[in-house]
This record gives sequence, C-alpha cells and structure tokens, in this order.
Amino acid sequence: MSDAALPRPRLPWRATFHSLRWRLMLLVALSLMPLVAMTIAVGVRERATAISTARDNLQRLVNLAAANEAQSIESAMQILRDLSSVPTVVEHRAECPAVLADILQKNRDYVNFGLIAISGEVVCSAVPALVPVNLGDRAHFRRAVAERRFIAGNYVFGRVVQKHTVNLTLPVIKGDQVVGVLFAALDLVELDKFVDSVQLPANAVLWTLDEEGTVISHRPAAAGMLGKKIPLPASRATRTDGAPLSVLDADGIKRLYASSKVGPLILSNYTVLIGVPEAAVLDAVWRDQLLLLGGLLATLALAAVVAWWVGDVLIVKRVRLIAATADRIASGELATRTGMRHGGEEIGELAHALDRMAASLEQRSAERDAVAARLLTADQRKDEFLALLGHELRNPLSPIITGARLLTMQASDPVAVTRTAAMIGRQADHMSRLVDDLLDVSRVARGLIEIARAPLDLRGVVEQACEQITPQCAARQQRLEVHLPPAPCMVEGDHKRLVQVVGNLLGNASRYTAQDGHLALRLASAEGRVLLTVSDDGIGMAPELVPQVFDLHTQAVRTADRSHGGLGLGLALVKNLVQLHGGLVKADSAGPGQGSTFTVVLPELARPR
Repeated sequence: MSDAALPRPRLPWRATFHSLRWRLMLLVALSLMPLVAMTIAVGVRERATAISTARDNLQRLVNLAAANEAQSIESAMQILRDLSSVPTVVEHRAECPAVLADILQKNRDYVNFGLIAISGEVVCSAVPALVPVNLGDRAHFRRAVAERRFIAGNYVFGRVVQKHTVNLTLPVIKGDQVVGVLFAALDLVELDKFVDSVQLPANAVLWTLDEEGTVISHRPAAAGMLGKKIPLPASRATRTDGAPLSVLDADGIKRLYASSKVGPLILSNYTVLIGVPEAAVLDAVWRDQLLLLGGLLATLALAAVVAWWVGDVLIVKRVRLIAATADRIASGELATRTGMRHGGEEIGELAHALDRMAASLEQRSAERDAVAARLLTADQRKDEFLALLGHELRNPLSPIITGARLLTMQASDPVAVTRTAAMIGRQADHMSRLVDDLLDVSRVARGLIEIARAPLDLRGVVEQACEQITPQCAARQQRLEVHLPPAPCMVEGDHKRLVQVVGNLLGNASRYTAQDGHLALRLASAEGRVLLTVSDDGIGMAPELVPQVFDLHTQAVRTADRSHGGLGLGLALVKNLVQLHGGLVKADSAGPGQGSTFTVVLPELARPR
C-alpha cells in the first residue's frame, strides 16, 4: 500500500472540533449572529429613550437571571428523568444508595438525591440518614403524587443534610400507578451561583422567591436572607403584571423593580425580582450600548452552555447508552435493551434497530434452548430404549441357556431333546429377528440401505406378508381380513423391503390386539397413488402418542407394563422404508381401547397403454 493510501492521523484539535457537541454549538452561534447584529442596531436607535431603554434592560436582566435559574431547575428535572429510567435506582434498593452517592459526587450543586416510597418514607438516599425520614408531610411530595409531574418545591431546611435547600421531585410511574417519588435537594448557596453572570449595578438587589414568597436566593448577602420572607416594600413588585415598578425600599433607596417567572408554570412557580436604584438607571444611560453588549455576550454564553448541555444529554449520552447496550449484548446479556423512545430521529432509529437485533438474538437463543431440551428428551428415551433392549434380549437368552442345560441333562431322552431343541430354535429365531430389526434401523439411519427398484404388483407383496403373519394370528386366535382389488396395483420398489413393511404393520397390529381380535388389510389405488391400510380393534393409542408412534424408542412409552413385548423398531423401520420408496405412512386412533389404523401411501406406477 502506498503512503498516499494510508489514512492521515487526525490532529487532537481537529478531533475535538469534529465532535457532535462542538458542531451543535457552532450551529447555535451562527444562528445567533443575526440576532446580535439586530440587537445592537435597535440599541443605538433607542438610545434617546433613556428611561424606556433602562426599563427594557432591567427586564432583560431579570429575564436572564430567571433563565439562568430555570436552567438549573431543568437540569435537575433531566437528572431525575434519567434516574427514573435506571432499574438499579427504582427497583434494586440495596444498590440504590451507592448509585445516588456517585451521582451526587458528580453534581456539586446538589446536597442529596433520594427515592421516596409512596408512603412518604425515604427508602434510598445518597446521604445516609441517622434515623428514618418520612417526607409524607411535605407539600412537594404530595403534589408530585397528586399531579403526577415534576414539582419544584418551596424552601426547606434539610433534615438530613442540614442545609438550605429546595426539593425538586419527579414521580416514578409504572404502568398507570405512582410507585415512588425521586427527589434532588438543590443547595440554595449553589443556586445563587447561577445568577453570578448577571451584573447588578451598585446598591441593586436580586431576590428569588418560592411560591410562598420565601427567599431562596438573594444578592448581596444571600446566606443571611435564605428562608426568610421578602420585606414588605419589595413584595409589592411581585403583585404587578411584570412591568417595572418603582418602590421605596426599607433601606431608604428608591429602586426600579422588574420581575420574571423562573421558567413556565409547569417547571416552577419561582419568581425572580431585581431592584435597581433609579439614580443608577439615569446615570447609566450612556452605558446602554455596553449593557446591551453585555447582555448579548451573556446570551451567547448561555446559548453555548445550553448547546453543550443539549449535545451531551440528547446526543452524546444517548450514543454512549447505545454503545454500552451493544457491549452488554455482545457479552451475552441478550435481554438488554436501550430503553430509548423511538421518535423517528436518527439516534432513535439506531437504538430501535439495536433493540430489534437483541430481540432477534434472544429469540434464537430461546429456540436453541428448546432444541437442547428436545435433545435431552430424546437422550432420555434412548436410555429407556437401551434398558428395554437389554430386557428383550434377555428374554430369549434365558430359555436358550436353560435349554442348553436340559440337553446336557436329558441327552438320553429323544423326545425331550427334540422339544428342547425346538424351543431353543424358536428363541434363537426371535433373537435373530430382534438383531435384524436393529441392524435394519441402523442401516437406514446411516443411509446404507439401498432399494432395488423394480415394477411389482403390490397384491403379491400383501399375499406374501399375510403368509408370514398367519401363524401368529392363528396362535392368538385372531381373524385377519384381506381386501385386494381385482386390478394390479403397480408400484416401483423393492419386493423384499415392501414385504417387510406390510409384515411389520400386520405384526404390530396383531401384537397390540387381544385374542379373538379382528385385523383388516385393504389395498386400493386412486388418483395416481396406492393406499394400503392396516386396521385393528386392539388397545389403540392416546392422542398425544399418535404423532410419536413412528419415532424410535416410542414403544417403551406405549406399553410401559411390558405386556405386549417388542422394541418398537418395526414402525420406525416402516416409516424409513416407505420414505425411501417416495411414499408416506400415517397413524390414527380414536383413543385407548378404540383400535388403530395405519395407512401407507405410495406413488402408483403408470400402467402401459
């Protein structure tokens, strides 16, 4: 490979500015450029209207302060939303404190995070409590449960953390029920830092009030005012329609007040008030341009912070969540899902695709487990078959061994020798048939049986098979009816193997039919097929056994009491031989004691015209 084909290493600064958050911030900055230019132009034209401009600036100032504080509330709401989707926090209460403690360490603006049960008991807290704490009497908890939404609570002095705080709460909803309430205790000293960027004139004051008019932020001297009610003169500004209002404060300074709500009502019911000395307003007319410029810079800074935060929350964290989910799936946790909502955007599409992939892998794993279970069942049935095989082989061996001893003892008695030898011969024939069936099943399973195909009339096959089964039926005093068509039923197959098929079906029917029972064999042809049906009025089969009757080792299930003998190889051999002839075999039974019917279907050989 040439040097030109090698990828060039990316410089660190280039990698930084290629990140999604930096690109988002650049886009926000570019979109704000026209606003910057328009604001400067409007400020120059309105310079002559000093009081009006001052009031506008004051309102912008209070709005900026409110926006800064609203940002802190929105940040807390987002943290609580993220926590509500973490199973460790909501469901695993033993692990919850450690997780919340880690979150608290990373968010210095807060003094505690916790989970309140629906009873009001704090069941999980980042800061351990020395005694049980119940917040059921707190208004923010009751409102969060009742209104089922994020609630920014009023001022409270924390019982556990012993600091001035406001509790920001979010209900945890499972299904349609509120199962708990997450809370974040925001340090009011830290809250005051969110308005540090607001440059107040000399002797100006800033108040942040909760819904009850309690001070939760104040400049200057915030610590001495937290938790107190706003003084009466300044409280008049909270009852206006938001327009600047002139008020003579308790310190004798006449100030122009403006107020603004901290975010929409759904976010909080906090109010920010800023009072600026009217003298400073008049003296600062010449600085209008500078104030506007400062406001713009603050707006740009706020926009940059918002862009950075949005990029982190909506993009970077979601991408990292997808990557972490993919790693967990790769490690074998196939039930893992991203949990991200699919809103049609690109990252949501990616998360949705990953969730679909995980679901598919989980389904395949379940199917694999099902196959393993079936293999285990087959292995168990094989063990049962081997035990049954030992029993079946032992049955003829015992008479053979006994007969051999009798021959030794009765060598001088010709009649006894003849009788014993006949008995040994029968048992040896029985054992030979067992071994032959085992060998045939083994050959079929390994594909070693070859079919010598030749045109033949299936009627001759039936007659030869009936000759083989007649002695067994006579011994059991069973009646065998054979119905053959007058015309040949021509098929292409192996005569010996087809005789074995019919003989096994008849032998099976005789074995499972009582003495004086009735067996019937019918042969017919229709629509290019030859149908051979063997029926009996024997013990029948349960419905759940019918689909398995041709499987190897099924006989042990069918006759567990060993009253009918046999290994169950005959029907398995029948199925394989019929399939080798291009046909099929099926079984049917109305139930136990209702007899059974077996039907063989073979392709009929076209008759020459």
